[in-house]
Amino acid sequence: MPVPATQELSIRTDDGVELAGEQTGEGPPIVLLHGLTATRRYVVMGSRTLEREGYRVVAYDARGHGRSTAAPDPGAYGYERLARDLEAVLDALGLERVVLAGASMGAHTALCFALRHPERVAGLGLITPSFDPERSLSEPVLAGWDALARGLREGGVEGFVDAYDLSEVPAQWRVTVEKVLRQRLAGHEHPEAVADALEVVPRSRPFEDLRELESITAPTVVVGSRDEADPGHPLAVGERYARTIPRAKLVVEDAGVGGHPIHSPIAWQGGQLSKVLSEVAARAA
Repeated sequence: MPVPATQELSIRTDDGVELAGEQTGEGPPIVLLHGLTATRRYVVMGSRTLEREGYRVVAYDARGHGRSTAAPDPGAYGYERLARDLEAVLDALGLERVVLAGASMGAHTALCFALRHPERVAGLGLITPSFDPERSLSEPVLAGWDALARGLREGGVEGFVDAYDLSEVPAQWRVTVEKVLRQRLAGHEHPEAVADALEVVPRSRPFEDLRELESITAPTVVVGSRDEADPGHPLAVGERYARTIPRAKLVVEDAGVGGHPIHSPIAWQGGQLSKVLSEVAARAA
C-alpha cells in the first residue's frame, strides 16, 4: 500500500511557541513523542509501517527541538509544560482520543498527560522510559546533564559529543551511538534552547510516585532495552513500569548468548518498533 502524502503542521501554544510537526495517513490516530535532544524523526526512525497499516500518525518536534521554536522562558521545558503542548496539538487537530507513543522524555510526557487526561488516551507505547522517582534527581545524574548542556553551548555538536560518556556504551554499539548523536544534534535550529531543555527536563518530574501509574487503564506496552546496549535507559525502570501499570506488556530484545544481546534494541529498529506499537493500537481499538 502506498504511503499517503505528509501534511506539515505548525501549532502555536499558549505561550507563543510554534510547534513544527507533520501528519500522515488516515485512521485511528497515533501521536509520536520523541526524547530529549532528539527530533520527531527519532521515534520510529522514519518507518512508515504504521501509516501503511491504516493509522493516522502525528509527530512533532518538542519545544526548542528540531524546527520548533524556543520557549520564551528558558525554564519552560518541564513535563507539565510539555504535557500542555501535547494537549495543544490534540486540540488543534481535533483529536479527542489517541494512542500516545513516546521515547524517553516522550514516554514521560505521555504518562504526565495520561495521568491528567485519562479520557483522552486510548493506548500507551512507553519506549525506554528512564524516570525513577527515587533516583532520577541525584546530584551525579544532574551533573551529567549539566555537562552535556555546557558542552552544547560552548562547543556545539562536537562539544556535546565530547561531554557524552561513550565509554559506558559497549564497543559494538559505540560507533552507531556516536553517529546517531551527531545526526540528532545537527537537526536543531535552536541549539541554545536544547541546552536549556537539558538543564530543565531532568529536574522535572512527570509524576511523584510510581504508584500513580496503577490508575492507568489504557492498554499499554513498555519497550525496554537491555543495559548492555543502552545503559542510559535502565531496563529495571521499564520492568517496574510494566509491573505497576495494570495489564501492561513488556517487550525487550532477546538476551542472546550469555545474556549479551546480539541484535540492536527494538527501540532502535523503526520497523520492529512500529509493529509493537501497532499491536497496542489494535488493543486500544
